[in-house]
Amino acid sequence: MPDLKGKVAIVTGASKGIGAAIAEKLAASGAAVVVNYAKSASEADSLVRRIRNGGSRAIAVQADLSQPAEAEKLFQRAIKEFGRVDVLVNNAGTYEFLPLSGIQEDHYDRLFNLNVKGLLFASQQAAAAFADGGGSIINISSVVSVSPKPNASVYSATKAAVDALTKSLAAELGPRKILVNSILPGVTETEGLHASPASDNFRSYALSQTPLGRIGQPQDIAGVVAFLASDDAKWITGQLISVSGGLQ
Repeated sequence: MPDLKGKVAIVTGASKGIGAAIAEKLAASGAAVVVNYAKSASEADSLVRRIRNGGSRAIAVQADLSQPAEAEKLFQRAIKEFGRVDVLVNNAGTYEFLPLSGIQEDHYDRLFNLNVKGLLFASQQAAAAFADGGGSIINISSVVSVSPKPNASVYSATKAAVDALTKSLAAELGPRKILVNSILPGVTETEGLHASPASDNFRSYALSQTPLGRIGQPQDIAGVVAFLASDDAKWITGQLISVSGGLQ
């Protein structure tokens, strides 16, 4: 297991799904964890209790990262509680699949405001907060960033933007020992998948196209995040890492 003792990590959108699995994995590896949520207070509080019951430190902080000022509030609270920040996991995001004929401006704004603008300004706060020893920004992207699917033009564009930001920020922040990488999950078993009207179609597609023959689990993503957050990954930056069971 990666050794994250002494590190403080912020995980955005961490109340459930992939974010919750990441927060638990980082805590189990020794990090103090800030569980960010926008609306799901009860789920975030429950996650914090689980982490604390396991002997690690954690707090829940509400912040809607589609609003840049909320990112500043999130980091201020983290530093007040734990004194520093070493890792930012940009997991908060939203998705909606529509054909071109059904796209309205509010669909575009909703996806870009959180998936891209929110990530950018959270990363800005992280770069300002990291100490001289550097830090790690880990962006949760998607395989659709490099292999867009029908009816997902706006969502795919947001994730392609995430990957472009990853590479640009890695080049810009590298001299400060700040690592920036993207993880590209495939179809993953989460509450969001279960709630989707197209859940059965997503599952069938993923099973037919994934060489490892199963749907991804949040823990599959969390393990890679924990590695990237550790000192074992200190020579890795600017990378787009597919964690999808071979799904393209």
